[in-house]
Amino acid sequence: MIKMSLKEAHELAVSCLSKNGCDAVNAQAIAGRMIQAEGDMCHSHGLFRLPWYAKGVKSGRANGAANPSVEQLAPGVIRVDGDMGYAPLGQEVGHQPLVDCARENGIAALAFVNMFHIAAMWPEVEKLANDGLCALAVTASYPYVAPAGGTKPIYGTNPIGFAWPRPDGPPLVFDQASSSMARGEIQIAARDGHAVPETAGIGPDGETTTDPNVVLAGAQLGFGGYKGASLAMMVELLAGPLIGQFLSIEAKADDDGRGGAPLGGELVIALDPAKFGDAQGFLAHGEKLFEAILAQDGTRLPGARRFANRKKTPQEGIEIPESLHRDILDLM
Repeated sequence: MIKMSLKEAHELAVSCLSKNGCDAVNAQAIAGRMIQAEGDMCHSHGLFRLPWYAKGVKSGRANGAANPSVEQLAPGVIRVDGDMGYAPLGQEVGHQPLVDCARENGIAALAFVNMFHIAAMWPEVEKLANDGLCALAVTASYPYVAPAGGTKPIYGTNPIGFAWPRPDGPPLVFDQASSSMARGEIQIAARDGHAVPETAGIGPDGETTTDPNVVLAGAQLGFGGYKGASLAMMVELLAGPLIGQFLSIEAKADDDGRGGAPLGGELVIALDPAKFGDAQGFLAHGEKLFEAILAQDGTRLPGARRFANRKKTPQEGIEIPESLHRDILDLM
């Protein structure tokens, strides 16, 4: 393992992205998102993603000099065109317009289009919750997940992010795939030689397996069987046809075997509690639920482990596999 500080990791990411075709603004935004994940010790969305980012820009498929633009489509609907760049910069550009729109109307939706999304989803909803809003976000990917009863990939892992503000301390935040496991977790298991649960996926012929390489060659499964598959289908429709972006199967066809990040959309919905009739009491009411959860032994609130890691890593640094470090240096 290679140990480094968060600052060193950020500098490494910026340097790699810059040398592969990103301008300074895009490199900073992308690196910031990856190192935010590393700081939370969510390694599957950290520097593990850097070669994929760099490959997409170097190939010319992703725009390393993207200049996202904002358009108001309706009183409560905003669209950010990502200019064929990666999502982190577009999300920075779209944040404040979404906040303003939600505070004006009580509820607002932001459609991100024409961008490549391979980052974690909790940063954008967490940032909205830090501004006092409730937030929900969905996005699709490539077809990795079989429909209920099927054996061939149709849906993406199709994560759902949610955040709820709290009166003291960080908000409640979760970001979870509708598949049994996130794609990156299975890829890391394959890299490190670990088995995965039988619920993670199936082989190319529908066979049961705990081998992550067989799952990657076959299909992942929705969490809870048909329930996760139904949520994956919902996300496909909200992040695809609703906002005029690709379904996962269309994103794969568009990539045409080049192996880059998926081109598509993301839908973020923000709600201002001040406009829903209980502006003074909603926070305390929510805390009543959290207190009841935490009163039981063995429980924790979603996101608590990431927030705890976030306090440690600025002092302790992070570690990445030497093989990944070599791969990054080879790109420079």
